[in-house]
Amino acid sequence: MSDGDDEFRVRLGRIGDPRGRKAVGYVKRVRRIVAKAGAGRQHQSSAFTGSRIGRGHAQGTVSASQRRAGARRVVIKARIVRIKAGDNGAVRAHLRYVQRDGVTREGDPGELYDASSDRADGKAFAERGAQDRHQFRFIVAPEDSNELADLKPFVRDLMQQMESDLGTKLDWVAADHFNTGYPHSHIVVRGKDDRGQDLVIARDYIAHGMRTRASELITRELGPESELDQWRKLEREVGAEHFTRLDRALLRDLSAGVFTLSTKPERDPRQHALRIGRLRTLERLGLADEAAPGRWRVARDIEPTLRRMGERGDIIKTMHRELKAAGLDRAAGDHAIFDPQRGVRVVGRLVAEGFSDELGERRYAIVDGIDGRTHYVDLGVRHVDDEALVRNTIVELRARDVAPRPADRTIAEIASRHRGIYSIDRHRDADPRVSVEFAQTHVRRLEAMRRQGLADRLPDGSWKVGPDHLDRAMRFEETNRSLRPARMTVLSWQELEGLPNAVGATWLDRQLVGKVPETLASTGLGSEVGVALQARRQWLLDQGFAREQGSRVVYARNLLQALESRELAETAARIARETGLGYSEIKSGDRLTGTYRRTLTLNSGRFALIERAHDFSLVPWRPVLERAKGQVVTGAVGGEGISWTIGIKRGMGR
Repeated sequence: MSDGDDEFRVRLGRIGDPRGRKAVGYVKRVRRIVAKAGAGRQHQSSAFTGSRIGRGHAQGTVSASQRRAGARRVVIKARIVRIKAGDNGAVRAHLRYVQRDGVTREGDPGELYDASSDRADGKAFAERGAQDRHQFRFIVAPEDSNELADLKPFVRDLMQQMESDLGTKLDWVAADHFNTGYPHSHIVVRGKDDRGQDLVIARDYIAHGMRTRASELITRELGPESELDQWRKLEREVGAEHFTRLDRALLRDLSAGVFTLSTKPERDPRQHALRIGRLRTLERLGLADEAAPGRWRVARDIEPTLRRMGERGDIIKTMHRELKAAGLDRAAGDHAIFDPQRGVRVVGRLVAEGFSDELGERRYAIVDGIDGRTHYVDLGVRHVDDEALVRNTIVELRARDVAPRPADRTIAEIASRHRGIYSIDRHRDADPRVSVEFAQTHVRRLEAMRRQGLADRLPDGSWKVGPDHLDRAMRFEETNRSLRPARMTVLSWQELEGLPNAVGATWLDRQLVGKVPETLASTGLGSEVGVALQARRQWLLDQGFAREQGSRVVYARNLLQALESRELAETAARIARETGLGYSEIKSGDRLTGTYRRTLTLNSGRFALIERAHDFSLVPWRPVLERAKGQVVTGAVGGEGISWTIGIKRGMGR
């Protein structure tokens, strides 16, 4: 070997690269991946979006462009929930929801677990997060979750991987649900990192990184998805009446609303067959038509239309499932979806209730109506003061009105006399008959509007009210209607079967003495109510509350009040024997102060037990009282009910 053979120059670079190019840095590689992933997008913008702010942004950016062959799909829904400081009532309510009855494979209540225990303490978790500003809630649903015997190891591995990606320990609890076609897990993560600082997770990671990590884990557990399985899943989408991956691919290849099939299907005959089959389905649904051989016109609104069809299909499936579980046989032609825009009123028996959107906690109910139809109703987002729904109670459904309330007009009128300022003192100066409690209902109305940015509270507790206040009130009601489109009122807490011989003023009694009785169908619940009314009429005759006069039945004067008084007297006597306290009856115009102990569900309705040192009272119950169980409350009895004062009074500024 010559001396020249020993001379060489070291050049850093990839193996086999004769040019010795400099290795590309990590950031540059990420930028290239992102640029490549974004190529072809019609609407690109360099505007700042904030999607990379927070932990995990690098992993999220890389994951956005990754799609490995054979990777199994995982659906992840995420929601960031703001928490009012010191008020973890909503957190506790959500934890109760994920642990509700009937969600396990055996139909038992769900159980919380965490990284180290199969039985996590939900109360302790809520207390640890009492001062958190926010909370992360996830629903994780692997497409092939039915093949997993237990979801806990998968969830724990996912959370451990998230901790590695985010660079912090996470405080979390989870519960697994098996009450739907796809087993899934609810995961709740505190909004604090392991140093007690606010936990901020990059949007890119939530949107892409978490799903990629979950997909890697489920693929590692079950093995890569075979090509045959992938084709079978796509074949099932051909006739689906909802938006599918095939539709998304068709939309991507549209040109001026026209889709042109490949002229050489032999290159990919299976893909060609899938597209032909899907187009024929869309043609049947009125969403596509073949303008010429191989050229298809596709409706512009195909995606929203198919999504609505999918939602309707889910509703029909839900109704069939719930009616079967309740043992009710109702014809499919008698199913109806409650439409708030029509303003129709529905009365019936509550058959089922649940969540149509588990993450957003949007509720639905199914009501077997006295009109012979079965109604599905979207109740919207649950409010903290909403009554717990009880199956088999008699309920009324109404659409929420979208109009300013009388309180809004009163506030606007008083403010117009005082240079745009409203306060309780000004209200009482304008009308000395108004009680403080009644004026406070107007303040609570303004507080609710303020939380939506539609009212302004001044430092002294008074309110700045502009000339556009009624317009703002209208916008407030419109927002509320979108969140909660229907209002459900319980007409009878007792089941229909127990009402004919019940002591107290029942819903049947109100029907018998009402000026405009309900119209009853001859089938379904309408027929059952007709039989119950006849039995109740006979009971009233036997008890001396009614008499026959020719072909008519004449009811006692003040029948409802007499029946309610009788039931309250019997209930009060029983409580007096148990507690040794006396009973004090409350009348209109009275004021009462005492400790709210509990709720009593009677035939005449729900009543609150208000206890004092030597006696107690039974008064109509309201949901707001549940916040004050065991606390002192003050109420003023008026013609339309009781106005309660709980806690510190606000809004007294002048």
